[in-house]
Amino acid sequence: MALKTVTDVSFDEDVLKSDKPVLVHFWAEWSGPCRQIAPSLEAIAAEHGDQIEIVKLNIDQNPKTAARYRDLPIPVLNVYQCGRVVKTIVGTKPKASIERELAAFIAT
Repeated sequence: MALKTVTDVSFDEDVLKSDKPVLVHFWAEWSGPCRQIAPSLEAIAAEHGDQIEIVKLNIDQNPKTAARYRDLPIPVLNVYQCGRVVKTIVGTKPKASIERELAAFIAT
């Protein structure tokens, strides 16, 4: 399952105004760790998409949003709820570790 892509234009509507938590994968095509974590995020989205939306934002193509929310090395996963960041996960982690980090948002 491919993740939905958000952009500078769609970020506020797709992420900040969402009725459910949204995990945003800040990524770049040139980043090996970003490519490595993508299959885990796609699997989590397929399994828990009814509880948490998982989307991706290319930092090179969307510099305004990237600058506004990302001041850490990529990959960075921010969980947004009610228009604000409520959880940040930094770096490449296995799927089970990401799911543990998201336990407050998903029922496993």
